[in-house]
Amino acid sequence: MPYVNVQITKGATKEQKAQLIKDITDSLVKVLHKKPEHTHIVIQEIADEDWGFSGMPTDQWKKTSTLE
Repeated sequence: MPYVNVQITKGATKEQKAQLIKDITDSLVKVLHKKPEHTHIVIQEIADEDWGFSGMPTDQWKKTSTLE
């Protein structure tokens, strides 16, 4: 029974999350021959201030960077 935990910063739409779940499940079926009905995908959204990147919290990094 595959269990996949995806952690992302907040902001993804419901539709984007649904697409991630579908794509990850499809990949597990194709590559590892897992049954989709036994596959669990969990998406955890983390607040920008709780995610560190490039030596600083992501909310600060986003203010100083032109990339997102």
